Amino acid sequence: MSDDDPTRLKSEPGRVARARSAGASAWRRWLPGLQLLHQYQPHWLARDLVAGLVLTSMLVPVGIAYAEASGVPGIYGLYATIVPLLVYALFGPSRILVLGPDSALVAVILTVVLAQSNGDPQRAVVLASMMAVVSGLVCILAGLLRLGFITELLSKPIRYGYLNGIALTVLISQLPKLFDISVKSEGPLRDIRGLAEALLAGKANWTTFAVGGGTLVAILLLKRYPRLPGILIAVVAATLAVGLLDLGGGAGVKVLGSLPQGLPSFVLPWITPVELGSVILGGCAVALVSFADTSVLSRTYAARTGSYVDPNQEMIGLGAANLAAGFFQGFPVSSSSSRTPVAEAAGAQTQLSGVIGACGVALLLLFAPELLRHLPSSALAAVVIAAAIGLFEFKDLWRIYRIQPWEFWLSVACLVGVAAFGAVPGICIAVVVAVIEFLWDGWRPHFAVLGRVDGIRGYHDIQRYPQARRVPGLVLFRWDAPLFFANAEWFQESVLEALEQSPMSVRRLVVAAEPVTSVDVTSADMLAELQRTLSEARIELHFAEMKDPVKDKLERFGLLESLGHDVFHPTVGAAVDAYLEAHGVDWTP
Repeated sequence: MSDDDPTRLKSEPGRVARARSAGASAWRRWLPGLQLLHQYQPHWLARDLVAGLVLTSMLVPVGIAYAEASGVPGIYGLYATIVPLLVYALFGPSRILVLGPDSALVAVILTVVLAQSNGDPQRAVVLASMMAVVSGLVCILAGLLRLGFITELLSKPIRYGYLNGIALTVLISQLPKLFDISVKSEGPLRDIRGLAEALLAGKANWTTFAVGGGTLVAILLLKRYPRLPGILIAVVAATLAVGLLDLGGGAGVKVLGSLPQGLPSFVLPWITPVELGSVILGGCAVALVSFADTSVLSRTYAARTGSYVDPNQEMIGLGAANLAAGFFQGFPVSSSSSRTPVAEAAGAQTQLSGVIGACGVALLLLFAPELLRHLPSSALAAVVIAAAIGLFEFKDLWRIYRIQPWEFWLSVACLVGVAAFGAVPGICIAVVVAVIEFLWDGWRPHFAVLGRVDGIRGYHDIQRYPQARRVPGLVLFRWDAPLFFANAEWFQESVLEALEQSPMSVRRLVVAAEPVTSVDVTSADMLAELQRTLSEARIELHFAEMKDPVKDKLERFGLLESLGHDVFHPTVGAAVDAYLEAHGVDWTP
């Protein structure tokens, strides 16, 4: 075709347009934030703005607190807040998930930092930053390898149990702050006991409680008016009351105080070969914890907002946020189970709320470090408690209890596990129980002997339809699960028992194999053994409705040669017809 061919000239723009469209789709896939920005609705802006301002008031004290708890100076907690929020808004697929320093990561970070920094704060920052880089690379690799399918193990009852456990844990952890009581955190149950002992000993600051309790009541009352930014109103009122009445000085109410100044800069976190091993192990541990925590929280809030979140892209977004935190003087971050519900309760619609929160923190550091110095800690505790209350899910759990009680108790087990052992161990306990239950269903599945019921098409379970007519000399046996090593022997025993209980002499066994989606080596060897046993008893073994991929496996296992290709029938009806014709049985379906 020549360059001046009119056909080419007409088709070339179409190819260019398609190429541009494909390129745009690729960018949108890897950068969900751009796609959301393209779809942004103007009426979302007011809610995102309010939610961002509310987040700003929380991000500052929480970031500082978690930094100091992780063994690094407080300002680096703000750096680990600003940069990850901005990066996640670009790479993260979740609409309202909030990332930042998290209590679940504190112990892992602190273990490495204390062992390697020798008390040097700047060395601690470098070590923590390198852990964030390692964690980010691991999470990105997990996303690229499409390991997000692991979240499919987290059923709705597990997610409810996780959220209820997190809500209970967060609520209990904030109660001492309402009374200005210091309690060493050793788990929710011990924390409650410690709080009760401190209250009985008269250690509570009742002015602090009045400020925090009043803030909590105001937030809960203002929830009735969704158009009002209730959280922001309550926090501003508490801050003004403490400042105007000088409660921070005279009544001893704890306040945030002055903020440090300065913004993060790009720094390569160089470490020595001696430190490399512990940093890599710590970074991988952080990745595992944040992977589990973020997967559950993301999946849960996707369900609550009626949106879809690609779990693999979620891992990439989390990894990108950690990678950026590591290169900008931060430390490992994860999804926040306390700040995310606050953002939701404040009306967040998109990741723009997180961007506004990050920009708010940056502006405070630059221009107004004194603005929040009268913000009472008990008011922040009230915000978290209100968010935790909204996190509880009981109504749907009651429905689940009425439908399937064991799933309800699975959710309770997850709640107890999270509350007693922490988020990740609690999830692991629930997932293990769920896997055991799944294997139990496959280990001892339902099976049935089939017969023909007058007036109903097909063949049905004779236990449910005792009036069903059975074909003379034929046993139709249905197995309602894949065949694998755990149930192979049970299958063989069940088949032989069905043959023994047949009211007439059996000539042929037909396995209705439509529910059998897979076989493994153990079950294939069992089928070979079953065929020999039946052959010795002069009983033919046939199959109906077996899927082609399963037949392909049987062929790879070498079973088709011994079974023969003529023993497979497309339907149960066809298998019955073939039997009647082969043995000359006079029976009307």
